[in-house]
Amino acid sequence: MGIVVQKYGGSSVATVEKITNIAKRVIERKEAGDSMIVVVSAMGKTTDGLISLAKSISDKPNKRELDALIATGEMVSSSLLSMAINNMGHDAISLNAYQISIQTDGTYGKSLIQNIEDRVLNKYIDQGKIIIVAGFQGISDDNEITTLGRGGSDTTAVAIAAKMEGVCEIYTDVDGIYTVDPRIFSDAKKLDEISYEEMVELSSLGAKVMHSRSVELAQKYNIPIYVGESCSDKKGTYIREVNKMENKPITGIAVSDADVSITLEDINYDINMLSDIFESIANKKINIDMISQTAPSNGKVSLSFTIPEDEIDECINILGGFAEEKNITVDRDITKFSVVGIGMKTTSGVASKIFRLFKENNIQVKMITTSEIKITCAIKREDKGEAVNVIAREFNL
Repeated sequence: MGIVVQKYGGSSVATVEKITNIAKRVIERKEAGDSMIVVVSAMGKTTDGLISLAKSISDKPNKRELDALIATGEMVSSSLLSMAINNMGHDAISLNAYQISIQTDGTYGKSLIQNIEDRVLNKYIDQGKIIIVAGFQGISDDNEITTLGRGGSDTTAVAIAAKMEGVCEIYTDVDGIYTVDPRIFSDAKKLDEISYEEMVELSSLGAKVMHSRSVELAQKYNIPIYVGESCSDKKGTYIREVNKMENKPITGIAVSDADVSITLEDINYDINMLSDIFESIANKKINIDMISQTAPSNGKVSLSFTIPEDEIDECINILGGFAEEKNITVDRDITKFSVVGIGMKTTSGVASKIFRLFKENNIQVKMITTSEIKITCAIKREDKGEAVNVIAREFNL
């Protein structure tokens, strides 16, 4: 048959029993005729534990050494899964990023994959072996270990599927992609399929099933992704090109408490300075999402934007070169609330309906950003549940 690239997340390989069950399922697919490449994350909360261990040594661990440390988690789970498969009488081999040459741009903690050599993978596929790959990691041009950041194992799996012209299956602790996180809205509906474009937006805005980088990569190489529950026969969700004559205006809702809003008040209205601010932040690989600027008044403006909360200290240090401390404020009481849907391209009145519902339910909007297929608002965290409830019910999600 063909090459199948499967990925199993940390919760799926958290125990020896779970690893054994995955080994059985992988063998079943191999016996059905597929060539199997399996990408694994670190067991359970291993990565969090390693980071905590590093921070017990240093408040700000050296980034090179931190990557070298946390990359070991995936090596452990890949070796254990390979052992389990071999113990069941099938030929498996575990490989790390160096052994299959997953080449990255060299940025510690946030590396981008530049290329994957297929020579080693093809050699073991031709030998009939089941290949187990340590996800989340790569090797720089200087042969340094670098990690890929959040969702890195998903990205590893999609990149390998693209290189090997295989199919990609992501297995996790949920049985597919829902219109809304079922933990927030219990009546959420599971989707049979969702477009790349919609999934990229939902992932980047807080939906945690997939990371946006991996979906963008799949879209670039037209690799459909199947998302399902580990060791379950429940039907999952396909991420792929979706062509329907008509689409619902909203496909899903994403919420995220992982960001903060930073405001620079009364700074000089100077396009060169604004450019320098954003360039300095970008140079530190800090992702900015929502941006809002007031109209110029007496040569001054106020500028607000959101960043991940764990980047706040580094960002404040950068901004100290552009504004006085008294003019920099941080708002930690925000939830990014986003609605996403291709149908918004052709449906009018979606925004007006959302803001009417917010008004009727006394939900304050602090910032807004939009695109053709999304509307994102920064609201108070205490309003998150109410906002999800009223919008999900109004749009039958």
